[in-house]
Parts: sequence; C-alpha cells; structure tokens
Amino acid sequence: MDVKAESLIPIIITGPSGVGKGTLIDRLRKEFDGSFGHIVSHTTRKPRDGEAHGVHYYFTDIPTMTKEIENGDFIEHANVHGNFYGTSKRALQEVAEKGKICILDIDVQGCESVKKAAIPCKYIFISPPTFETLEKRLIGRGTETEQSLKKRLETAKKEMEYRDMPGFFDHVIVNNVLDVAYDELKQIILPYINYQKSISK
Repeated sequence: MDVKAESLIPIIITGPSGVGKGTLIDRLRKEFDGSFGHIVSHTTRKPRDGEAHGVHYYFTDIPTMTKEIENGDFIEHANVHGNFYGTSKRALQEVAEKGKICILDIDVQGCESVKKAAIPCKYIFISPPTFETLEKRLIGRGTETEQSLKKRLETAKKEMEYRDMPGFFDHVIVNNVLDVAYDELKQIILPYINYQKSISK
C-alpha cells in the first residue's frame, strides 16, 4: 500500500450500533494522541449554552445549508428532528491542512453519501461475530426500550448486508475480542499514522 500516494485521506469507520466502533476509535486517539484531527460538523439547530461557532459546530440556517448541500459542498448530511447535520468537504480539508488524519464514525447510509461525493477514503466495517452476539450486546447495555432495540436490530441487518457487498469496504474487522479487533484496526491505520508523524516533524 502506497500510503504516501494516498496521503492523509479520511478513514471512515462504520458498523452496527453496539458493535464497539466508539471504543475502538477512542483507543486509537488515546494511543496516538496528536495524530488525529477533529472534524467540526455543520448544524442548523441553535447553539446550546457553552457551544462556540467553529469549535463545537459550524452553526448555520436551513436555507444556507440546503443550498450548500445542493451545490455538493457536503460529503454527508442528515435531517434529525427537523434540523440538518452534516460534514462538509471544507471541514475535511481543514483537518488535512493541519497535517492530521481524519477519522469519521458514520453509518452505512453516510458511507453511501461519501462514495457518491467521490472523495478518496479508506472504508472500514466493524462487524459483530454473529447477529445474535450483537443482539445480546445491545440488550446487555440496558439502555434500549423494546421498540428502540427492534429498530436498531432492523437497521443492523441492513448494514450487515452492505458488509458482504464486494468492494464496498476496504476492510472488515470482526469484533469478537476487543483487543484482537483493536490490534487489527491498528495495523491497518498504522502506516497512515507513521506517514502523518513523518510530515509533522
């Protein structure tokens, strides 16, 4: 793999809710502090107390963001409870310009949007060993209602269909044992981290 040729392309990590994406990403950020940049997303909702423009979000309005979406300025976006949230191409550029690696934790639908935007990325799918294992993990959280559990499992089934699509993901990591899954993820991303460190000296 010619990491230098690929430069600091965004790394997209996706997978069903409850599969451990957040835990794996947190471990990467902790072990390689300083290698990863922070993406500032856009939103049309009003700022909450303590939130600063350009730090927590880029706060905008619906007409402006709608126009920017139509212009192709966003790699992915979603309407959540009447407000838009999204990741702009410019936000990715800002991370790259700082010589940092961008990691995006987005859903499979977001992956489709990024692919349509034709932005070079590395796509990694975190998979449970079995669907039944995922169901047990979600139940074990103790945070799901019967209705929300059903919805998450229905979404997970659809997402795992994408996992098996040839060429959709660059890598599939089965998170059966967390330490093993983390080592596998680290080996995939380590060449990018080494390159990032070499250009930041």
